[in-house]
Amino acid sequence: QVQLVESGGGSVQAGGSLRLSCAVYGFVFRNYAMSWVRQAPGKGLEWVSYIDVAESTLYADSVKGRFTISRDNAKNTLYLQMNSLKIEDTGVYYCAMPKFGLGWTHFPPTDFGSRGQGTQVTVAS
Repeated sequence: QVQLVESGGGSVQAGGSLRLSCAVYGFVFRNYAMSWVRQAPGKGLEWVSYIDVAESTLYADSVKGRFTISRDNAKNTLYLQMNSLKIEDTGVYYCAMPKFGLGWTHFPPTDFGSRGQGTQVTVAS
């Protein structure tokens, strides 16, 4: 059974940092591209970052240069290092699998498969 479990969220002052983790179970993690997505209060799902099996990465313009996605296939874990956090980064962050196949063919991704329960990130001024 596929399961994704996010952790590492919290409340932080603007300019601060957080590191999110996503532990995955029930599928061969190393074979899949993965994404981080977020949902701000009252808004829809927004793609944040992507990493493929060769560890190539992509970022939304809004987080480029501040966030770093990485993966540890030995630990079946996906990470998101978030630096220089802004108030507009506030939201629930999810790790997400592709909806079809092992990855995405168009960017930015707009459809996602299984996600975890999310972890709340709150950035205050």
